Amino acid sequence: MEMTGKTVMITGASRGIGAETARVFARAGANVALVARSADAIAELAGEIGPRAIAIPCDISRYWEVAQAVENCETAFGGLDVLINNAGVIEPISHLTTASPEAWRQVIDINLNGVFHGMRAAVPLMKATGGGSVLTISSGAAHGPVEGWSHYCASKAAVNMLTRCLDHEERANGIRAIGLSPGTVATRMQREIKASGVNPVSQLDWDVHIPADWPARALLWMCSPEADGWLGDEISLRDEDIRKRVGLI
Repeated sequence: MEMTGKTVMITGASRGIGAETARVFARAGANVALVARSADAIAELAGEIGPRAIAIPCDISRYWEVAQAVENCETAFGGLDVLINNAGVIEPISHLTTASPEAWRQVIDINLNGVFHGMRAAVPLMKATGGGSVLTISSGAAHGPVEGWSHYCASKAAVNMLTRCLDHEERANGIRAIGLSPGTVATRMQREIKASGVNPVSQLDWDVHIPADWPARALLWMCSPEADGWLGDEISLRDEDIRKRVGLI
């Protein structure tokens, strides 16, 4: 997928899927706006990528910071073509009846409200310039309960519906909204899950997790017309046909 002249904003870009996505899109020719709370990490990544990358420190749980990030992106690159809602957390893993209400709320603020904030800030700009793609990292946890993950499951289920709502309201205005369920990925989140020892996911061997560049490459493919059949829906990287389409196998 050729992305020269296109601008992509990636939340949670400091590590894992977000950082690999920035590298993949930059190699495809895109301008990349790196958004995360970890200012030093995204500054280092922007330096690695070069002049087509900017680092924008931002707490996505605060709408005004996300709106400012979108404005900074427009100032730097003249617009925004793709928003990738990647930022998400799973800690603290806890059973529902013993969870800290404040910590539970903080996960919802990042995983759910942060996605809404990105959509709310970016979509009006995209519509004004002819449309764009809003790609959001989902999870198998959106579709079934997992022990110790009530906050994560609830937030991902809600995010799946946000994608469907955005498609319902804005497809006619040129907005392509799609979710990506990557499966288990070899990132720091999986190490946190492993350390928790809670539920079968924490018992998985490390070598079953896919590398972070697989979902990154899938996100690039999702910007192409080949993915239009999944508008308003969710693509799963567990699907062997999808892996073939992306070029992973």
